[in-house]
Amino acid sequence: MSDVTTTRRPLVALQFLGMGVVWGASFLFMKIALEGVSFGQVAWSRLVLGGLTLGLIVLITRPRINNGPVLPREGVVWLHFLVIAFTGCFIPHLLFAWAEQYVSSSLASIYNAVTPIMTAVMVTAVFRVEKLARDQIVGVLVGIIGVVVIIAPWQYTALTGDLWGQLACLGAALCYGFTFGYTRKHLSGRPIAGTTFAFLNIGLAGAAMLLFTPVLAWQPVALTTPIVLSLVTLGALGTGLAYIWHINVLRAWGPTTTSTVTYVTPVVGVLLGVLILAETFSWHEPLGALLVLMGILLTQKRVRLPLRAPRPA
Repeated sequence: MSDVTTTRRPLVALQFLGMGVVWGASFLFMKIALEGVSFGQVAWSRLVLGGLTLGLIVLITRPRINNGPVLPREGVVWLHFLVIAFTGCFIPHLLFAWAEQYVSSSLASIYNAVTPIMTAVMVTAVFRVEKLARDQIVGVLVGIIGVVVIIAPWQYTALTGDLWGQLACLGAALCYGFTFGYTRKHLSGRPIAGTTFAFLNIGLAGAAMLLFTPVLAWQPVALTTPIVLSLVTLGALGTGLAYIWHINVLRAWGPTTTSTVTYVTPVVGVLLGVLILAETFSWHEPLGALLVLMGILLTQKRVRLPLRAPRPA
């Protein structure tokens, strides 16, 4: 893959579609993989294979910005990447893999769509790099209500595995929101090639996974062809090449349009979960998902609330 910004429009559209399909299908692949490996091994395979794939691409293409170095030389930059490696990859990948032991792949994909809501909260309340307008604040509140509807706290009288699984998915989305805000504040303005950016993010998380192998991935496995294919697809494609596609689409279409992949991934995740795994829904889950989608549309300024009527003189 190339870091050039002159990628042809049809190719960019294909990369966008591929990104949405692969990321949406990743929840199905995790569910399949969990039939033969532990949740730690799922996250381990995903990040190690993704890091190796991106490292190979960087080694071959040697991407640079204005003839600068392939890899950053400032130590503080590496520290920033180490932070987002944990908050954007290591922790959320473990949380989603753990959660899918208790919740459906469809529901996990819906919770992943909460990321734009979490991002809006983080960039405003924590990192203070943006200010939310009235419609965006309403969008955040609507999204939060949607999450509550999905969780359906009235159904629980005790802390069950299903409830913990949903909270883990929500925690993963919170990690993604934190990562976007942190990246915006500390790394977005630095001259780092997109492919290198993806490699440092995934590669450092993969290196951390290798260090934690005795704790997270040293368990017996029961591998079958579907499980192996799911792990390879999760790692090399979903956590490797798809990040390159993301960078190409981001540079060709800009962040606002690229963020609409959030609308694609839960649709793919739900369809695959229902069609392949025969997963079912309760009434409150699609209702909550619609509220989350409306919240996303408001926070991203894709729909607007009616203006207030002027007061009479």
